[in-house]
Amino acid sequence: MSEKHHIVPVWFFVGVLLLIYGCMIFASGLAEWSNPSSTVLAELHAPVWWGALLMILGGAYVALFRPRREALKENPEK
Repeated sequence: MSEKHHIVPVWFFVGVLLLIYGCMIFASGLAEWSNPSSTVLAELHAPVWWGALLMILGGAYVALFRPRREALKENPEK
């Protein structure tokens, strides 16, 4: 009857959000690539770089803080 409740770290959800936002920004940057705006540094394609950076950071957070099964960590002698 003893149920163990596992807490999912908030950093996992932060990583998921960064990953989602990174994908959206990256996709909008790729769509804007062929028709860049008339801003000063449009040739640097900032949305593509920021989207890629957010995807990398989000993927790292998801990989580091993903919920793991506690059964693998339990002592097999019990």
